[in-house]
Amino acid sequence: MPAPPTPRGPLERVRRTFRARVAGDPTGAPRWVRDVALVGGRDGWFDPHGVVWAVHGGLSTLVGGLVALLGQAAHPLALAGVQGHSDYREDPWARLAGTARWLVVCTFGSAELAERDCARVRGMHRRVRGRTDDGRAYSARDADLLRWVHLAFTDAFLAAHRELGADLSGRFGPRWADTYVRDWARTAQALGVTDLPASEAELAEALAGFAPVLEPVPADLRRFLLAPPGLTRAEAPFYAGLTAAAELLLSPVLAPSAGAPGRAARGPGERLRLAATRTQLRALRAVTGREPWEQAGRYRTGTGLRPDWL
Repeated sequence: MPAPPTPRGPLERVRRTFRARVAGDPTGAPRWVRDVALVGGRDGWFDPHGVVWAVHGGLSTLVGGLVALLGQAAHPLALAGVQGHSDYREDPWARLAGTARWLVVCTFGSAELAERDCARVRGMHRRVRGRTDDGRAYSARDADLLRWVHLAFTDAFLAAHRELGADLSGRFGPRWADTYVRDWARTAQALGVTDLPASEAELAEALAGFAPVLEPVPADLRRFLLAPPGLTRAEAPFYAGLTAAAELLLSPVLAPSAGAPGRAARGPGERLRLAATRTQLRALRAVTGREPWEQAGRYRTGTGLRPDWL
């Protein structure tokens, strides 16, 4: 594979830095992104013109990912699995890229590629098991724990898009959020999860059902998620804007455990904070354009041109 071109100018440096953070590659097109373009037929799990592509193709996913991490950490068994079987503290950006890979492949890839990546994740889950310090057993293959992770993820990405992304009511109708919840459940089913919500209301009810088992997110982990190491002087204030919005998007069920205001806080200051983050994301989109992973999916499905990087 030829070496990527040398960055030219500050905008190109911003693009490459952002894509290196998210995809683990400054071009934004590591092998697994290229596979989205080349592996399998046109059919994937989700319609290129559908709501899942619309939600995951927006930069609100940057905030949605932070919301999901803060919320998921409130479940002590989910947290134990991550802390005991991940090097996220040593290399948080590699962890981010690994999560982004699964999201991208399942969203934009072919059905064959999505199945393959879910098999990869299931294999990783087989190794994640143990006991907490107080003796409680956990396993990443536990259907109830997988269900928790899916619920918190779905709620986070839905809330982030609703507040920070484009309004989808004109394209998909006023119940577009129900469609997203129902469609995205396909990925959880592939990992062995059952009893999944099929609407936004059912999602809220399912999350509330976990309230009795939630515990406060450890203070050191909260600090780590809100200000991870390795940020440059230019990146730190941008990331701070994302985290400030993330704290305002947590479900009311999860916000107390995460020590965050959550969606119940909506005064003038909170609305101003969210507006500032929307401006940040629009500015970043103007610099980065459509990301390579969506370009790859659109090329394979015949809804876009062949990317220059392919």
